[in-house]
Amino acid sequence: MTFDYDLFVIGAGSGGLAASKRAASYGAKVAIAEYDLVGGTCVIRGCVPKKLMVYGSHFPALFSEASGYGWKVGNAELDWEYFITSIDKEVRRLSQLHINFLEKAGVELISGSARFLDSHTIEVDGRKVTADKILIAVGGRPIKPDLPGMEYGITSNEIFHLKEQPKHIVILGAGYIGTEFACIMRGLGSEVTQITRGEKILKGFDEDIRTEIEEGMTNHGIRLIKNNVVKTIEPVPEGFKLTLSGEDQEPLIADVFLVATGRTPNIDGLGLENAGVDVVATSMEGPGYATTNAIAVNEFSQTNQPNIFAVGDVTDRINLTPVAIGEGRAFADSEFGNNRREFSHQTVPTAIFSNPEAATVGLTEAEAREKLGDGVTIYHTRFRSMYYVLTGKQEKTMMKLVVDSNTDKVLGAHMVGDSSAEIIQGVAIAVKMGATKKDFDATVGIHPSSAEEFVTMR
Repeated sequence: MTFDYDLFVIGAGSGGLAASKRAASYGAKVAIAEYDLVGGTCVIRGCVPKKLMVYGSHFPALFSEASGYGWKVGNAELDWEYFITSIDKEVRRLSQLHINFLEKAGVELISGSARFLDSHTIEVDGRKVTADKILIAVGGRPIKPDLPGMEYGITSNEIFHLKEQPKHIVILGAGYIGTEFACIMRGLGSEVTQITRGEKILKGFDEDIRTEIEEGMTNHGIRLIKNNVVKTIEPVPEGFKLTLSGEDQEPLIADVFLVATGRTPNIDGLGLENAGVDVVATSMEGPGYATTNAIAVNEFSQTNQPNIFAVGDVTDRINLTPVAIGEGRAFADSEFGNNRREFSHQTVPTAIFSNPEAATVGLTEAEAREKLGDGVTIYHTRFRSMYYVLTGKQEKTMMKLVVDSNTDKVLGAHMVGDSSAEIIQGVAIAVKMGATKKDFDATVGIHPSSAEEFVTMR
C-alpha cells in the first residue's frame, strides 16, 4: 500500500519535534500536525515562560542582598504588564524558531486538530492523510478536581496571561508546579498561601529536599496550610472565598487561586478507538478526580498497534521535556535510522525551580533503603554559602549523597540551594556512569564554590 507519508506526527511539542526532525534526517517523508502554537507545553506554557518568571522573581532578593556589599539600591517596582508581555513575545519568537527548524528539516507542518480514522489514516480539520507510521506526541494538560467552585480557578496554562499581578494568590497543590509558582509569585511580591492535602510538599522527592524547601519557603513568607482540602469556593467582592476542611481553619480570601493538583494525558478527541490503540488507567489522588488514561507503550514507545507509537507525557512515564525529546529521538533512530534502541528511564536528573532551588538524580534515601536495607551510607552537609555571609541572610545549602555500602557506588545525589540544577547536571554524569564515592573523593574541588562540597563530604 502506498501512503502519503512515511511518518505522521500528532503534536508539535518537544517529543514530536525531536522525532519528526530526526526521522526526516534519515530521508523519511514526514508531516506533523499541531492545533496550537508550535513548541508544546514546554515552550508555550511550561518550562520556558516559567523559568523566565523564576528569573524575574529573583530580582527583589538581589536588590536587598546588594546592600550587604555596599550597593545603594533605590525603590524597585515591577511593571507586571511589561513583564508578562515580554515573556509572551519570547514564547512566540521561540515558537516561530521551531517552525523554521521544521522547514529546514523538510518536515511539513499541518495546522489543525488531528484524529484517527483508522490505524493508518488521520483526519486534520477535514483533510484526510495516510501514513505508514504514526507517532502520538500530544503531551498532557492540567486538570481540576470536579468540585463546586473550581471553575473560578486558573491553571498553569492561564497564569502566564494574568492581566494584573495578584495581591493574594492561593495555590492548591503540593507538587512541583504548585511549589514553583508559590515561590515565583512570592518573589514577585504577591502574598502567597499554598494548601496541601498531606503533611509535606513534593511527594516522591528525597525527604531532606522536601524539608529544606519547606523551611526556605516559610522563611520567605509563604504560608503553608497542611492537611487540608478546599471544601467550597464562592465569589466575594474581594475575589474568592475558600473554605477549607480543617475545623479550626479560617476561610481564605484571595483575588486569584491556582489549581495545581494534577495533569492528565491529552488524549481526548484523538479517536484512539478508531485505530484500536490500547490505553492504561492512571489514577489521580484526591477527592473530585476520576480515573484518566494514558497510552500504553512498550520499551520502544510502540503501542499495541505495530505502526503506531507514542512518546512524552501522553504515555505518563517520566513527564519531563528532555525525556520526551530522548524518547522521540530513540523512536526515530529505531524506526528510520537502522539503530534500534531503547531510551533509558533510569537515573534521570530533574530540578525544582523553587526558592530555594533543588535538583536531584538517582535514588532517594528511602528508595535506597527499601532496596538495600542497612547497606546504605548517607553523606550529608548543610551550610550557608559564602555569597550570603555579607548579606546577613541565613539561606542554607544542603547536599546529600546516597551510597551503596557494599559497592561504594553513588546511587543518588540531592541538593537544595543556589544553582542546584546547574550543579546536579554535572553530578548526574558521574552517577549515570556508575561513579563510586572514592571517585568523588579523588576529584579535586573548585575552591571556593558550593559545588566542591560534593567531592569533599566525609
